[in-house]
Amino acid sequence: MLYTAYELNRSWMNMASAWASAGAQMLSNPALPFGYSSMGPVMASALEVFAHAAAPYGKPAFDIETVSVDGTEYPVTEAIVLHKPFGNLLRFTHPGLSENAPRLLIVAPMSGHFATLLRGTVARMIERCEVYITDWADARMVPLDAGEFDLDDYIDYLIEFFEHIGPGAHALAVCQPSVPTFAATAIMARSKHPCRPLTLTMMGGPIDTREAPTSVNDLAMQRPIEWFRHNVIATVPLQYPGAGRRVYPGFMQLAGFMSMNLGNHMLSHYHMFKHLVAGDDEGAEATKDFYEEYRAVCDLNAAYYLQTVEEVFQKHSLPRGEFVHRGQKVDLGAIRETAVLAIEGERDDISGIGQTRAALHLATNLPERMKQYHLAPDVGHYGIFNGGKWRDKIAPILEEWIARFDKPRLKVVA
Repeated sequence: MLYTAYELNRSWMNMASAWASAGAQMLSNPALPFGYSSMGPVMASALEVFAHAAAPYGKPAFDIETVSVDGTEYPVTEAIVLHKPFGNLLRFTHPGLSENAPRLLIVAPMSGHFATLLRGTVARMIERCEVYITDWADARMVPLDAGEFDLDDYIDYLIEFFEHIGPGAHALAVCQPSVPTFAATAIMARSKHPCRPLTLTMMGGPIDTREAPTSVNDLAMQRPIEWFRHNVIATVPLQYPGAGRRVYPGFMQLAGFMSMNLGNHMLSHYHMFKHLVAGDDEGAEATKDFYEEYRAVCDLNAAYYLQTVEEVFQKHSLPRGEFVHRGQKVDLGAIRETAVLAIEGERDDISGIGQTRAALHLATNLPERMKQYHLAPDVGHYGIFNGGKWRDKIAPILEEWIARFDKPRLKVVA
């Protein structure tokens, strides 16, 4: 019933958005007298803000067409190089990359938003790296015959992605995937897997949420796992390919994040309104672009979501040495050759300071010279991987870290 009620409400809001958009165009049309009245532009701006806020948003495109390297523009090629039911592996390249350019796997969060939330991350790192990214699927679009998907499957996918890229790759996990990527690295290290990453960078990840717990962590601890199972899990309606699949709906994830900073979101839309009234279309577009990405959400398979809540946020299985993959405990002490960089934001209200840094202490057998920590000043959760501070301050640290441990690929002689 929850999902059905949401779909009904969404239909109403779509209609209201369309009417508001039409009204805004009418009020601002120079051929009509409304645009020349004192209230016309104000009313048109208000309707446009409402239309934008109420409009539906599907999966965005990366739309990274070119990249500028040392003053030269190069065309970017995006391709699906590996297709899986619950996520594809994408590759971004351009002709300006050297033959031995580092290969970087960016592990995007499977937490309600699409991988395009990391568009700025990809656009910056592609300057010097051949970039791969996990493009996770919307669970409501995955048919039931594709089977289930949980944390074990997530880790298996990562290992398969590393195998496809080949030996000598680097990994960057942004937020939530820090835990499964850290675990996958340990699993591959234990078996001396030739495709284990040379470096692993984790940014704003919940490695140990007992460190400086945030409101997100507190919410997970306040309720037993059965509460989540019975209150936030819904069934995909019949109109989607994944009909009948049990999911944590993306709209619930978005509602939670919006409510955390409701005042800031309302202020952003008020500023958008002021920009429109003043005729500052560029300023309004910046806010529109952000929310079009932020409000494009996807569903998570229920088994994956519930296991993540329980193992990561309630039991703290990984830092306690109790995390299990396919029946075997994950030994973080097995990581001896993958250099680990932990990056946190000073103003991160999702992953508190110390939660990602905990990884450096957990990799007990990794030499200290292969560990590094960076606290980005005056940076929130989103700013760790997007925006000016990411591009100018954080990305160079990551590039230097990768270059320090990168190994040129050996040519295969026929």
